Formats: sequence, C-alpha cells, structure tokens
Amino acid sequence: MQPHGDHPHTDSHIDTHITRHLIIRGHVQGVGYRWSLVQAAQQRGLQGWVRNRRDGSVEALATGPADAVQSLIDWAHQGPPHARVDAVEVASLHASPEVLSGFVQRETV
Repeated sequence: MQPHGDHPHTDSHIDTHITRHLIIRGHVQGVGYRWSLVQAAQQRGLQGWVRNRRDGSVEALATGPADAVQSLIDWAHQGPPHARVDAVEVASLHASPEVLSGFVQRETV
C-alpha cells in the first residue's frame, strides 16, 4: 500500500464539485427562506445564488463539493422555522453557467 499522499488525484477526500439548480415550492417567501439559505450555503462553503420568483417559489443555484451541495438540498427540504416546503425540484448542471463568487441573494424574477 502506498504511503498517504503519493497519489493526490486518487485520495478519496478530494471532493468532486457539482452544480445543482433548485426550485423550492410551498410557503417559502416572506419567512426568511432566502436569508437562511444563504447562511446555510455559506456554512457549507458553497458558491451560488438564491432569489424569489413571481410564482411564489424560491430558485437557487449551488455549486461546490458534492457532499456539501447534497447537505444544502437536504436543508432546503426543511428550510427555516416558519417555512412550509411542499417540494424541492433539483436539476443537475454539468457546470455553472456563470462565474460565481460567494453565495448571494438576487432580485426577484
């Protein structure tokens, strides 16, 4: 067995970065959902954004280590205390369609 570190590209602790697009439906506007999602994403070291949509849903894009993105998706199913999440639609993207820096709130679309 090789000493740890001789093959840095095969070490299991190196995470594959993934990008996921989320649409969260339910009572998710006016309850601090976006602010809470930003905090949750920043705690996980993710890049991306979140915004309200005029149809009452919340939309987010998150990119980062696969386990951290999945953790955020798991969080999104619950949301903050006053939210009621009915559904979280998750779509996989091969790469982020834009250069992301940090995790921010965006204007409603």
